[in-house]
Order: sequence, then structure tokens, then C-alpha cells
Amino acid sequence: MIYMDNSATSPVKEEVFNAMVPYLKEEFGNPSTFYKLGRDAKKAVEEAREHVARLINADTREIIFTSGGTESDNMAIKGVALKLEDKGKHIITTEIEHPAVLRTCEFLETRGYEVTYLPVDENGIISIDDLKDAIREDTILISVMHANNEIGTIQPIEEVGKIAKENGILFHCDAVQSVGKIPVDVKEANIDLLS
Repeated sequence: MIYMDNSATSPVKEEVFNAMVPYLKEEFGNPSTFYKLGRDAKKAVEEAREHVARLINADTREIIFTSGGTESDNMAIKGVALKLEDKGKHIITTEIEHPAVLRTCEFLETRGYEVTYLPVDENGIISIDDLKDAIREDTILISVMHANNEIGTIQPIEEVGKIAKENGILFHCDAVQSVGKIPVDVKEANIDLLS
């Protein structure tokens, strides 16, 4: 069998499976408790948090674990929308985002938010000029994925982040398909929220 969807779902590598077995069998403590099993689990979670933070050049306190990309996208976009609704209700994203982002934006449109969906060229890349033109006084969030889950396009997130920062707009980047495969530096790219 030739399997062509490894970016979305892959078989578990044996080394990963073996690393997880202790937490499924004997080291199953709740990391929020104070007994030994819980403290050991908390230590493992914090070590994982440190690893992820180093991978994307973030601070450990900025790392929040979710069940996956869809939940992460939802929390980021809806969280910003609700927190900043007094500042504005305009969001910019692209026409080729992951459905988790597109459906969340569509949901927010039913709640009175306006969303600009940037078109892409024949290679799936947004135009930076289109992005600049789409920015309004009430724009509160730009959400652009790093690597597209279907066509593999890599967006110019450093440029997007720079423009967002210059305009005082938060930048969310769905990098679910790229982190661990190509470099992602949240500080260098001015990414405020990364899924």
C-alpha cells in the first residue's frame, strides 16, 4: 500500500510508541495533583512544553496543549474575536485555509463579524498587496496558515507578521502541517497565536 496522507495522520513511530507506553500503563498520574504519580506526570508535561517552546522559539508559559489543530484554531480565532470585539469585528484570512479556520470564520460571520477572504495566485500564495489593502481600522486578526494541508504552499508568514505588527493587529498562524518539518520561529515571524 502507498499511503499519501502522512502530514495529516501517520502511523506511530516505534520510538514514540515506546516513549508513551509508561504513561499509558504505570505512570498515568493526573499532572494537576500533588501525589507522586501526579508530580511525575506534571514533570513529563513540562518537559514536553519546554521541547515545543524551543522548537518554535517561544516561552514555555505561552505553550497551551489542546486536543489538536481544530481545537487550537477555534480557541485562537474565537478567543481573539471575543476579547477584542469592542475594538473591531473584522478578520482577514485566506480562501485556502484549513476548514477549521474557514468554518470558525463563517461561524463568526453569523455573529456579526466581517471576514475578508484573500484570494491566492496559481501557486496558492497570497498577495502581500492584497493583505495590505484588506486592512481596516476595525481589523483585529489576520489568520494565515504556514503550509497548506492540501497543496503544500508555504505562505510568506514573516511578511504577514511584519504587516500585522506594524498595524497593531494580532496574527494567528495555523502551522499544524509545518512545525517539526520546516522552521517556525514565532518571534521572528511576529506570530501572536500559533496552532
